[in-house]
Amino acid sequence: MTHPVIELAQALIQRESVTPEDAGCQALMNERLEKLGFNIESLFFTDTLNTWARKGDASPHFCFAGHTDVVPTGPEKNWQHPPFSALVKDGMLHGRGAADMKGSLAAMVVATERFVAKHPDHKGSISFLITSDEEGPFINGTTRVIDTLEARGEKIDLCLVGEPSSRDVLGDVVKNGRRGSLTGFLTVKGVQGHVAYPHLAQNPIHLAAPALTELSQTEWDQGNEFFPATSFQVSNINGGTGAGNVIPGELEIQFNFRFSTEVTHQQLQQRVVDIVEKHNLNYELNWIVNGLPFLTDHGPLVDATVHAIKQVTGRDTALETTGGTSDGRFIAQTGAKVIELGPRNETIHKVDECVSTDDLIQLADIYEVILEQLLT
Repeated sequence: MTHPVIELAQALIQRESVTPEDAGCQALMNERLEKLGFNIESLFFTDTLNTWARKGDASPHFCFAGHTDVVPTGPEKNWQHPPFSALVKDGMLHGRGAADMKGSLAAMVVATERFVAKHPDHKGSISFLITSDEEGPFINGTTRVIDTLEARGEKIDLCLVGEPSSRDVLGDVVKNGRRGSLTGFLTVKGVQGHVAYPHLAQNPIHLAAPALTELSQTEWDQGNEFFPATSFQVSNINGGTGAGNVIPGELEIQFNFRFSTEVTHQQLQQRVVDIVEKHNLNYELNWIVNGLPFLTDHGPLVDATVHAIKQVTGRDTALETTGGTSDGRFIAQTGAKVIELGPRNETIHKVDECVSTDDLIQLADIYEVILEQLLT
């Protein structure tokens, strides 16, 4: 007999929910949550379906957050098993989204079902914030739901995001924060001309080189206990007409900061401006703040999670802030305490994505213990 967590994970994987499609995943989850007494709100913004489901209105308010959308599979012929077949073989559940993050969603729902059955009069409230726009442009997903909640004064106290955080074994890593991401678009203007007559031109590549050197060698901060030092990386650079005898008139540079809580994005922006202007460049500079850093230190949420992992797996866990951004950044900005805990991330976004069935079953056990720690 198939375990309820694996059964639900298979049903979710079989729905081809490539960003921003949901393909019926949220309806499947909502049907089960409604039976537990959750009030279900479907929030559709432009091209994205979101669910806000809540049971109870008291504090503490604990939220499970996640996404039903998955990245494209690429050529299906490259997959050992069809990516939406949700095949179980040799203790592994195969398919796009198995690890990122339909396995976590299944574990959340089943853990909640078991918890509510055992503790129908639990304290506080439980909610689910589910989107189909996490793998895409993240414009109409979690951030819009949070805007809706903020507008009506509805606050999340504690949030667990089901992102695949584990590295080598289930529960060895919990993300208790994420670095911020800031992208800059710098255009340095020169004067186009013939390479044989450089005195009649201004080469923006030559002009920008000293500033780029300084930017790449600057120490922005030293990090802290939870975060590495802020990093600066040039990701794209483009100048020239393609001809070998033309000095370009413009140079375009794209760069990115991954930054800690030791510095703000405004401080980084100002320091870049100061460096660029010190080198007397004629320039334009535009910015995109992709996400602000957040950190959840020791307290009820972190402690309950560490305890639950130890109780279920016998393992000690490490708190880390490495990796890219997640939807946790939108939730944390409201003042909520946020952590990320899910299965191993070894195969996410890869061909032949898969997850251990035993890990998903244990993950549901961990989630259930967290609920018991916080709400009983």
